[in-house]
Amino acid sequence: MFKLSEIPLFKTLENSKSILLAGAGGGYDIYCGLPLYFALKAMGKEVHLANLSFTYLPMTNSEKVFDQCYLVKAGDKNNHQINYFPEKYLADWFLTEQQEQVNIYAFELSGVQPTKKIYDQIIERHSIDTVILIDGGTDSLMFGDEEELGTPLEDSCSLVAVNKTSVKNKLLVCLGFGVDRFHGVSHFRFLENTSKILAEGGFLGSFHLLPTMPEVEKYMSAVNYVNQHMERQSIVSNSIVSAIEGKFGDFHRTLRTSGSELWINSLMSIYWCYQVQNVVHNLKYYNYIANSQTRGQLNQGLYDYRQQLSEVREMRKIPV
Repeated sequence: MFKLSEIPLFKTLENSKSILLAGAGGGYDIYCGLPLYFALKAMGKEVHLANLSFTYLPMTNSEKVFDQCYLVKAGDKNNHQINYFPEKYLADWFLTEQQEQVNIYAFELSGVQPTKKIYDQIIERHSIDTVILIDGGTDSLMFGDEEELGTPLEDSCSLVAVNKTSVKNKLLVCLGFGVDRFHGVSHFRFLENTSKILAEGGFLGSFHLLPTMPEVEKYMSAVNYVNQHMERQSIVSNSIVSAIEGKFGDFHRTLRTSGSELWINSLMSIYWCYQVQNVVHNLKYYNYIANSQTRGQLNQGLYDYRQQLSEVREMRKIPV
């Protein structure tokens, strides 16, 4: 039971000692966990960072610590012709702007079983008692029978993999309500799905990130830093930062969104918090991906599930 004066997420984490914050959907997702990282560190927690990576990690000089898993450090190099390495630039930011050496586990894209094995190894290495998956956006709450799903495969792979581990606490935190409109997600369905999880006791509430919070200032600083060092900037985090700054409507912080219409608003800067097991319980294609070994099998599993659907929950707009 929670009190009105408590934030349920932090109350749930009260007795946690060693926490793994992990980007569920890849790319820049781990950046969305930075306010939590600094808040948890201030509470005296040991916090480690990880991210499902879109970088071709074998072409970096990062240390390979497990099969399909690398430990990214400040100053690491990407030898690929495309300068895309969000984890490396986050480690650089920690060192140059925070004077802190923070290494980040980066996973290669694969299936549920190899991803679970990576989580198991990190959990054992650091005696992790809590895993918090971070989703930049909200398509991790798509159950699979919606008309449009966004880009859910990486998120669902992480959710199912973590749910299969023996770690005590397994949480999902989403940031960026409305951002996935860019990928066709119905936020009517997101709210509907959240209500179902709420009724089952798996929703831990939501709370705002404000520009005056020091943890949020650091998140904004990290986004600005990577904007200056990487050409392919994050649409999600730049939209969230714009919302935190009080921007509204069709405001573009990055050229990547040029030619599209955005709706930046204050709902984008809200953390939405869930118990992983409740989200996974509602994942309708769970049995199609749970034993996947490769990215291809993950894709095929979702495809097979969608092919046998007789009806979908159609796209609907929020009636307000």
